[in-house]
Amino acid sequence: MKISRRALLGTTAASLSMAHMPSVVAQTAWPVRPVRIVSPYGAGGASDISVRMLAEYLGSSLGQNVIVENRAGAGTRVANEYVARSAGDGYTVLYAAAPYATAEALHGKMGFDPKKDLLPVAMVALAPLFLIVNTDSNIKSASEFVAYAKSRPEGVNFGSPGAGSQPHLAAELLLRDAGAKGVIVHYRGDAPAYTELLAGRIDATLTAITAALPHIQNGKLRVLGVASAERSPLFPDAPTLKEQGLSSVLASGWYGFMVPAATPAPIRERLQAETKRILGTPEVQQKFLALGLEPRSGSAAEFGKFIDSETSKWSELIRTAGIKAD
Repeated sequence: MKISRRALLGTTAASLSMAHMPSVVAQTAWPVRPVRIVSPYGAGGASDISVRMLAEYLGSSLGQNVIVENRAGAGTRVANEYVARSAGDGYTVLYAAAPYATAEALHGKMGFDPKKDLLPVAMVALAPLFLIVNTDSNIKSASEFVAYAKSRPEGVNFGSPGAGSQPHLAAELLLRDAGAKGVIVHYRGDAPAYTELLAGRIDATLTAITAALPHIQNGKLRVLGVASAERSPLFPDAPTLKEQGLSSVLASGWYGFMVPAATPAPIRERLQAETKRILGTPEVQQKFLALGLEPRSGSAAEFGKFIDSETSKWSELIRTAGIKAD
């Protein structure tokens, strides 16, 4: 039987189309097995609690178990690199955190390209930083704090939870914006810094508010302001530092989902949509606020622009201030 060229081409095209069907079906059916979210921090704390909460809600939405795996170490770089080198099949997701944007400036080239090897999917939350002092200081505003810092030849002492941490960088930014001198004293976490602040051995901290709340409520510590663009629902009485003349002092911790660059777009889009829906529920919003986190949602493109902005901003500060990490 004679087969026409047109019929042969049609048969070939159909065969090629069928060859691609398993890939399309696999993307549409995702997930067909448990999904793993890799957290860059250890168990406990707002980061771990929030990601486990999201994993539970996502599991219900996706119809598969969503498991959290803690891979702490090297200022989140262990988890970041692990996920960057994982298969882009939608079954390994990174719960990225603020140090993602500062790692290269602080530590040099890494084992992956943070701009190419991982893709942003969905922002999850901000953890705004608050300027906090001991109530014995009698300083009641950020402007009074700046005046106090300028009045002392040696400046002020800030407590931070570690060299290169977001609170460290925020304190450096405040001193630069205020034109004041100061020393950043590094501790192993927020709790030791608050212990020193309560004892009057340092002048201030600029960090997340959750651990400080009991001391604020019993009148031992005072909030002077928040380093965010708008007042925070976590402590609405605190004016922004921008309102008080420190216009460039915007700093916060943050969390969001990222995936290996090869992850198909339909999977990324579904994960983004499910995350946005979950974060939009009043129940989840209240749970996040109780952890000291402001829930955030938006497009992957918006999250990507945010990461690029944070990377540029903090890299410039790290370079000009000569900041070194632990």
